Amino acid sequence: MVVEMEHMAMAIGVSVPVLRFLLCFVATLPVSLLCRVVPGGAPPKHLFAAASGAFLSYLSFGVSSNLHFLIPMLLGYASMALYRRRCGIITFFLGFAYLIGCHVYYMSGDAWKEGGIDATGALMVLVLKIWARSEKVRSPSPYGATIRALVQAAFCMGLHLYLVPQYPLSQFTETVYHEWGFWRRLGYQYMSGLTARWKYYFVWSISEAAVIISGLGFSGWTDSSPPKPRWDRAKNVDILGVEFAKTAAQIPLAWNIQVSTWLRNYVYERLIQKGMKPGFFQLLATQTVSAVWHGLYPGYIIFFVQSALMIAGSRVIYRWQQAIPPNMDLMKKVLVFLNFACTVLVLNYSCVGFMVLSLHETLVAYGSVYYIGTIVPIVFILLGHVIKPARPSRSKARKEQ
Repeated sequence: MVVEMEHMAMAIGVSVPVLRFLLCFVATLPVSLLCRVVPGGAPPKHLFAAASGAFLSYLSFGVSSNLHFLIPMLLGYASMALYRRRCGIITFFLGFAYLIGCHVYYMSGDAWKEGGIDATGALMVLVLKIWARSEKVRSPSPYGATIRALVQAAFCMGLHLYLVPQYPLSQFTETVYHEWGFWRRLGYQYMSGLTARWKYYFVWSISEAAVIISGLGFSGWTDSSPPKPRWDRAKNVDILGVEFAKTAAQIPLAWNIQVSTWLRNYVYERLIQKGMKPGFFQLLATQTVSAVWHGLYPGYIIFFVQSALMIAGSRVIYRWQQAIPPNMDLMKKVLVFLNFACTVLVLNYSCVGFMVLSLHETLVAYGSVYYIGTIVPIVFILLGHVIKPARPSRSKARKEQ
């Protein structure tokens, strides 16, 4: 076997140790594939990864490599267990101190020139991974953020319980509702949508508190001075971001954030053809997937089709807004307000379908305000094909963003 490896090494112009390393390196591909099919959940997968990694390291660098790997691992996890608050900086200094010691002892550069190889290259990566892990563990106290989320949840539920009796959904099919004037009916639709949203705000606030208290919600620190902890991994809704969205395109960034992110990554962006810009088709297809995911009620389908129209119409106004020169600031403010007003109008009109679900009740509610929330975005979409302002330069657009 050794003779065969020598011949193979000579044939490709490398040393036997380097050839052995290359073979083990290539072997990580099938080993990684096997890791995907290991049954039993995370613990068996972790055990398989540790065993296969130790075996490949042994074949590549010898038994001493695994001993070298164990030391920074033990130091890092010990610091996480014993002094969590400073485990990041402790792991950094201890890990790099050991790595520097190995560099000095092995002087790997000289060995590589002679065709040798050792474990310091793998150790370099391992030290960074352990350090990164310890920095993630070194999260701030979750209790303050948890309490804030719980207070928010209590407020949302209290407001929802207060508003629900005053704005029942059954009113849309009542005779008295249709006797009201147009503006009162439109205002009732707004209040019905607002009332329903507080229920979801409550649910997501509770789930946010649960994720934060579990220790899984921390996502880093702000750039402010002093820095403050961010809990973005737990966040699924930005209440003010929804209620005061300047454009409809901002709503998916603030409402059901985790699902919206999934839809963007796995549906919307994958429908964009190479070299092409996304258009209404990608938007409509994404919203249709979201509708089917929610359920097969007609109200869901209608709402998400409406939301596609809402976003597309809002984008037209935004393009006009971006094309306004700096010396016409008042006109720009008018378009900003117009976009905000249209977003509020179409959102609360559309969400009636999401709430009542049935086709009949949805059409009755929409018809009571003359389908204004459907007509308005369609008008802007059509106008967008007629009034096509010059696009601002990329540097200017980035500056305004």
